[in-house]
Amino acid sequence: MGNIRIGVMGCGNISTTYFKLSPLFKGIEITACADVSAEAAKTRAAEYGVKAMKPAELLASPDIDLILNLTVPDAHFGVSLAAAKAGKHVYSEKPLVLSLKDGLALKKAADAKKARVGCAPDTFLGGAHQRARKSVDDGDIGKITSGTAHVMGFGMEHWHPNPDFFFKPGGGPILDLGPYYIANLINLIGPIKRVAALTSMAQKSRVISSQPRAGQKISVKTPTNAHALLEFANGATVSLIASWDVWAHRHDNMELFGTEGSLYVPDPNFFGGEVLATKRNGKAEALSAWDHPFGIANQEHQSGMLANYRAAGLADMAAAIKGKRDIRCSLDRTLHGVDVMTSILASGETGKFIELKTTCTRPKALGVEEAQALLR
Repeated sequence: MGNIRIGVMGCGNISTTYFKLSPLFKGIEITACADVSAEAAKTRAAEYGVKAMKPAELLASPDIDLILNLTVPDAHFGVSLAAAKAGKHVYSEKPLVLSLKDGLALKKAADAKKARVGCAPDTFLGGAHQRARKSVDDGDIGKITSGTAHVMGFGMEHWHPNPDFFFKPGGGPILDLGPYYIANLINLIGPIKRVAALTSMAQKSRVISSQPRAGQKISVKTPTNAHALLEFANGATVSLIASWDVWAHRHDNMELFGTEGSLYVPDPNFFGGEVLATKRNGKAEALSAWDHPFGIANQEHQSGMLANYRAAGLADMAAAIKGKRDIRCSLDRTLHGVDVMTSILASGETGKFIELKTTCTRPKALGVEEAQALLR
């Protein structure tokens, strides 16, 4: 079987990341793109040397094996469902869908056509998070009993050219940034049993400060601050704060506490970073280095060189389709993530603990050799 031929649906901001990084990986090739804006599709097609199509043409094309769904969040379900019904495999940007009901409908449609579904985020496959995973699996800090996770800032209207969707239902810090944290917690600890949360919004409108729309106001229609409690199936408890109402703080991104020590995990929104651990009564020290290819800095950012291997999950999915094995960024895991996130928001509305309706397994760890095998 040759390369999985990929058609990009949605040619907005995030599409450039996939166009630029997918050539790093074996087994996948973006050959076409489509968008509701024909001009946007033509622009991306010309920029990256692929064919521009109309959305319906892309879904019907016999030359496309997989639809890479990069549309806005509230379009994810409709596009992925149409792709699955057309017999195409689907890999979606996060969140997979905006409700558990839609996720189950997508699963049913995909199963009926024997189409495979995967979904971002894939950052938990990064070198830093797989090093943390190895430490957990090796029992370095004993059994994980609790932890904290923080993703806090002052909103997307300060950098994104069209930030409106971030503040509509389907956006907000839980559904936009929560997937990175929840996916990594599932990677490190496992599935979640029940959640509770308090949610709020500091402002009913926001002023865009990014170009080209600086000065325009946008309405806020979804919570921008959530303080959640997560109880895991193994008994561990983790507090998660996700907020766009914070100008500064001193919290680490993720800390896990075990019976034998603690683990400090870098930002799950990124692939790399330093992982620190302590033993009983010991000081925090960096874990021994390893040569994981998805931890190597490869892109220049404002803060310096960072590791960015988005499309790793897409490449793993292609390898899983060929090898008839489990997809690490699988539908079941991302659907469980949707269940967690929507239950957090529902708890914020009702003030009650919510028992989750789904579960999943931890993804198989991605070691150095397996990661290297995904690269060209």
